[in-house]
Amino acid sequence: MNSSYKFHLITLMIELILGGARSGKSRHAEQQAIASNKDVYYIATASAGDGEMSQRIKQHQQQRPAHWQTIEEPIQLANILQQHDKANRIFLVDCLTLWLSNILFSDSEQANEERFNHEKQQFLKLLPKLSADIILVSNEVGQGITPINAMARRFVDEAGRLHQDISPLSHKVSFITAGLVQQLK
Repeated sequence: MNSSYKFHLITLMIELILGGARSGKSRHAEQQAIASNKDVYYIATASAGDGEMSQRIKQHQQQRPAHWQTIEEPIQLANILQQHDKANRIFLVDCLTLWLSNILFSDSEQANEERFNHEKQQFLKLLPKLSADIILVSNEVGQGITPINAMARRFVDEAGRLHQDISPLSHKVSFITAGLVQQLK
C-alpha cells in the first residue's frame, strides 16, 4: 500500500433511544451527548398545549447545560437538522413521538397525511447523510393495550413503523426501563 494515501475515517453515529414515560431515556440521551465532547444542538419538538406541558418544557430547559444550543421545532425536523448540520456537532432530538403527534394532529386529516409522509421521508433520507452525530429519543408506545380509538391506534402504529424505519439506519439502539439501559443494537 502506498504510504502517501491517508485514510480519514468519519464515524457518524446515529443512536435511537427508546423507553416509556419517565423511564430515564432523556437523561441517558443527555449523558451520551455530554460524553461525546461535541457541540450539542438540542432539538426540542414539544409544543406547550397546556399549563402542565409548559411546566414540563420549562423544567427540561432548566436541566440542560446553558452552553447547549437549543432549537425548538415541532414539525420541520429534517429542515432544522440540515440547516445546522456540521461535523463535530451532535444533535439530540427529544422526542420523535412528540414530533409525530405534532404532525398527525395539526391540520385536516388529508393535510396531515401529506405532511406526515413528506416530513417522515425527508427525515429518513437525511439521517444517513448528516455530518453531525445524532441521538434520537422516542417513546415506545406499542407495549401496552390496544387503544380504543382509531386516532390513538394510528399514532401507536406510526410510532412503531417510524422506529422500525430508523433502527436499521442506527448504529446503536437502546431501550431504557427504570433508568436501566438495555442495548438492542
